Amino acid sequence: MKKVILSMFLAALALITLAGCKKDAEAAKVRLNETVHSIFYAPQYAALEKGFFKEEGLDVTLDVAQGSDKCMTALISGNADIALLGPETGIYVYNEGKSDFPITFAQLTRRAGNFFVSRTDDKDFNWTDVKGKTIIGGRNYGMPQMILEYILRNHGVEPGIDVEIVTNLDFTTTAGAFVGGSGDYTVEFEPSATAIENEGRGYVVASLGAEAQVPYTVYMTTPKFLKDHPDIVQKFTNAVYRGEQWVKNNTAESVAEAIQPHFKEYSIADLAKMVERYKSVDSWNTDPILTEKDFTLLQDIMEESGSLAKRVPYKDMINTEFANEAVKNVKID
Repeated sequence: MKKVILSMFLAALALITLAGCKKDAEAAKVRLNETVHSIFYAPQYAALEKGFFKEEGLDVTLDVAQGSDKCMTALISGNADIALLGPETGIYVYNEGKSDFPITFAQLTRRAGNFFVSRTDDKDFNWTDVKGKTIIGGRNYGMPQMILEYILRNHGVEPGIDVEIVTNLDFTTTAGAFVGGSGDYTVEFEPSATAIENEGRGYVVASLGAEAQVPYTVYMTTPKFLKDHPDIVQKFTNAVYRGEQWVKNNTAESVAEAIQPHFKEYSIADLAKMVERYKSVDSWNTDPILTEKDFTLLQDIMEESGSLAKRVPYKDMINTEFANEAVKNVKID
């Protein structure tokens, strides 16, 4: 009798073990490449840390490209399955005439994620104050630079005429250049903006994101990956949506605690300050749907900057099927 019971126990244990192995084996591996590593992408890190991707059956590995051009290269070369970057990069590829241009299937951020940092603590800052000064900006035809120029023109300031803008620095070196004495202002993402403030070398006086709602950061994949793995793309979008909703429904302090594993060099207090800055200007989408209205504004801005060769049809490059499905069917706690 004991042998029978032991055999039954071992058989049950084997079944449990096999079930666990099967569950692990079924987790689909996804190589995600992000253009930079920033608190600006907090909903993504929250989704990772809260286990939303895992609960969708995805094993996501994250790599940082340090630049949208490098991020796009990783995607189209097959070194990434999904890329997080600015939609303008996909438009450039489309306008090169490539038939396999990347498809945008989800949106993460809805406003510019950078802040305007001044050498002086000007609590009454006005955009016209930059006339006759020098701004450390972004690279020409990159989203940060195009948004900056768009804002300046909206305030009656003509870039290159009323104000000098430095555009030949890599974005990873702009904060260092400013701290080192270059420029009167600099345009910085978090955590660089707060780092400059903590050093006592500058002050955040404005948010570029507060000036315009535009699809700033999106998820893209290749047509082949979309065709071969629509289930993975849907699960990925579901997790992103849950991350967006979680950040929306939680305090800056709670978000800071959740994402700190990705930013261990910063205190919870500093991270909460950065998160609150983004929350205060409504930086993050509350759903992953990229609307045609916002896509049109993006191309308006690109056209004004001189970077748009021709308009891209919304239906060609944007697929909202997965985002709409997530919003319709994903239960938010």
